[in-house]
Amino acid sequence: MSHDYDRLDLAALHERPMMKWQQYEKDVLPLWVADMDFPIAEGVRAALRAYADGDLHGYPLWSGMPGLREALAERLLERFGWKVEPDWIWIIPGTVAALFGAVKAFTSQGDGVLATTPIYPPFRYAAVRQGRAFQEVDLVEREGGFRVDPSALDEAITASSRLLTLCHPHNPTGRVLDRAELEGLAERVLEHRLFVASDELHSDLNFGTPHIPFASLSPEVSARTITFLGPTKTFNLAGLKIGFAIAENPEVLERFKEAMFGFAMPAPAVSQAGALGAYRDSDGWYQDTMAYLRANRDHVKTRIDAMEGVSMYAPEATYLAWLDFRGGPLAEETGAKLVELGRVGLNEGTTFGASGAGFARLNFATSRAIVDEALDRIERALQKA
Repeated sequence: MSHDYDRLDLAALHERPMMKWQQYEKDVLPLWVADMDFPIAEGVRAALRAYADGDLHGYPLWSGMPGLREALAERLLERFGWKVEPDWIWIIPGTVAALFGAVKAFTSQGDGVLATTPIYPPFRYAAVRQGRAFQEVDLVEREGGFRVDPSALDEAITASSRLLTLCHPHNPTGRVLDRAELEGLAERVLEHRLFVASDELHSDLNFGTPHIPFASLSPEVSARTITFLGPTKTFNLAGLKIGFAIAENPEVLERFKEAMFGFAMPAPAVSQAGALGAYRDSDGWYQDTMAYLRANRDHVKTRIDAMEGVSMYAPEATYLAWLDFRGGPLAEETGAKLVELGRVGLNEGTTFGASGAGFARLNFATSRAIVDEALDRIERALQKA
């Protein structure tokens, strides 16, 4: 049965004045940066129109648009069983700014910032561009996916370590960390008195593996954790630049607010209106989109499994496939060769760290026909190499 998303027009997409579609030459098919090609939910569209028509263009309340924090708290309880009070929530202009703010808030010059690698590049930038030591903990391939290695974590922690920056679900691998992995991390957080900044932005983009918020593990863990999440990936609103910081410990939240003050104030009111429309009036769109993404994920896995020179684990969350070219002819300069030989633009694996060498990240949040065209081009690039 045909789906509305099957009707995306490739020529029209290439005309969009957006980062995703203007990064490469017109004959390159771009499936890289993490936003969707799908139309937004009608609930979000209606909320944005109502805001524009309402003459509400002054400064928003510091506490946010009425009902927004409550809507998020309701969603977290319903989806993850995580009870969050609205007063624990502070509205932020996206998770990248929040990562920089967390490093500023909970570390000093020369302190260590831990992260599981490969990792979304701003995790590294937030540390090294503020004079901190970036301490990498490489994930290991085990039990059908990339997992946290407790011994590697123990080796990475030093006397200078102050902050664990956690990407959960993990970008780029698509793993949803299980309870045992999270509890292993929590044990070390408490032992070494680390703070935690947990980026859980992709938690709603989950294909069935239970998501456990890191802060929900125990009161002791919650007291040392600030969590970042939001609607932008789930509801295709990346350009609205809105997210949420959640901390049960008021001292942790206040430290974070002080670090963010002046350079990253709360998100604009129009973005808050869009977020409220997403959480209150867009569940039908969300369920339908997740079903389409799941089918795309399974289709990508089936096709990659049939190719020589590339492999993948099916992501448990996100709409991102972490393609492994290490055993084939595209093992080096993977992203550049895919552009040169296949005219397909994916994220180069090494941008996620040294352990990403030989990988590329593919965004499958587009029509099935465009996904297939990209996979055809990848196959041709492998044959030409």
